[in-house]
Amino acid sequence: MKHDKYLTVSVINRYLKDQFDRNEHLRVVYLKGEISNFKGHTTGHLYFSLKDENSRINAIMFSSYAKKLNFTPTDGKKVLVIGRISVYEATGSYQIYVEDMQEDGLGNLYLAFEKLKASLEREGLFDPKYKKKLPKYPEVIGIVTAPTGAAIKDILSTIKRRYPICKTILFPCLVQGEYAKDDIVKKIELADTYNLDLLIVGRGGGSIEDLWPFNEEVVARAIFKAKTPIISAVGHEIDFTIADFVADLRAPTPTGAAEMAVPNLVDLKSYLNQLNIRIKEAILKNINYKRLILETFKSSFVLKNPMIMYDAKRQKLDMMIDRLNNVINKKVHNYRQELDHLKSNYLLNNPHLIYKDYQIKLTNLIDKLELVSPIHTLKRGYSITMDSEYKVIKSIKKVKVKDVINIRLADGILKAEVILKEKEVS
Repeated sequence: MKHDKYLTVSVINRYLKDQFDRNEHLRVVYLKGEISNFKGHTTGHLYFSLKDENSRINAIMFSSYAKKLNFTPTDGKKVLVIGRISVYEATGSYQIYVEDMQEDGLGNLYLAFEKLKASLEREGLFDPKYKKKLPKYPEVIGIVTAPTGAAIKDILSTIKRRYPICKTILFPCLVQGEYAKDDIVKKIELADTYNLDLLIVGRGGGSIEDLWPFNEEVVARAIFKAKTPIISAVGHEIDFTIADFVADLRAPTPTGAAEMAVPNLVDLKSYLNQLNIRIKEAILKNINYKRLILETFKSSFVLKNPMIMYDAKRQKLDMMIDRLNNVINKKVHNYRQELDHLKSNYLLNNPHLIYKDYQIKLTNLIDKLELVSPIHTLKRGYSITMDSEYKVIKSIKKVKVKDVINIRLADGILKAEVILKEKEVS
C-alpha cells in the first residue's frame, strides 16, 4: 500500500486555515448572539462561545481589543461582535477572532456606525496628517451646540474661569432629532466664515439615538472641510461618534473641550512669574560675567602698558624695512653688473663687424642660388621647350606635328612649329 497519498493532520489543518484566511468574506464578519462559557484569562484574553437558538461558534478576544470594552462580558449577555473567522491549527476547530464587541440593543444604528466609520477611514478623513494644530492662546472661540442645557453652560463657565480674556461666539443649533444634522452642518459652515481661532462642536450626554446626528456623514464632511480647527465634544467620556474621529481633537466632555481650548490663567501667571525670575537671573548672570571680563581687561598688563604693544610692532617694522632695502640693493647691483657687461661687449663696441659678417653670408647664398638657377643653365646654351600654354614639354609624346611650341632661351622666347618628330625620322 502506498502511503504518499496520506496527509498529516497538521498539513490538512494548515491547509484549511489558509483557505479560511484567503476568503475575503471571512476577514470582516458581523455576528450577534449570546455569550456562553465565558472565561477571562490572566493574560487579559477573553475566551467564550457565541450562540443562538440553533448553533454556536467559539470566540477569542485578545487583550489589546478587550481593553477597549465599555462593559463587562458575562454568560447570557447578548452582544454584537466584529471579527474574522479562522482555524486554530492545534485543534482543527474554526473560531471567530473578535476585534470589537458591543452589547446588543444598538441594532442597525451600530452597524451603520461601523460601516460609515470604516468607509471614512479608508477615504482618509481620520488621517492625522489632516489634523490642524490648535492655537495656544485663542482670542475668539466659536461654539456650535444647543443654546440651552448643561453643555453650553459648562463650556462658557470653564472658559470664563480659566481664560476670561477670550471672547466666545455661540452658533445655536439643534443637537438631536431628524433636522439636527443639517442644522449642525449649516452652523459649522457659518462659523467657518467668522475667522475664529477655534471651534467647539458638541452636546451633552444621551443615548446613541440622541447622539446620532454627530454620526451622520454630512456632519463628518463639514468638520473635515472646515478651515477652522475643531474640537469635538459629544456626550460623556465613553461615548464615541464619527465627529470625534474627524475633528482635529476629541474631548471626553464639553467641559473637557473648554479646558483643552484655553490655557489656565493661573498657570499662565505662574509661568510668566517663572519666566520673569529666569530672565532676571539670566541678566544678572550675564552682567556678572561681563563684569568679570571687564575686570580681567582692566588688570591686563598690556592695557596698563599699551606702548609695549607698539614696541614689538616697531621692531618688526624696522626688520622688514632692512629686509626690503637689502632686496632692493641686491636687485640694483645685479642690474648694474648686467649693464656693465653689455657695455663692455666687443660686438656692441664694433657693430660694423656684424654687418660685414652678414654681407659675406649673403654673397655666399647668392652664389649658391646662381649655381642652381635655371637662368644660369640657359646661359650655357640650354633651352626649355613649352607648349602653347607655356607648360613644359618633357616628352615628344606630348606634341603633334604642326603644334606651335615655345622655346625659352637665356635672352628670350622663340615660337616654332613642329614639322617632324624624331622617332618618325628614324
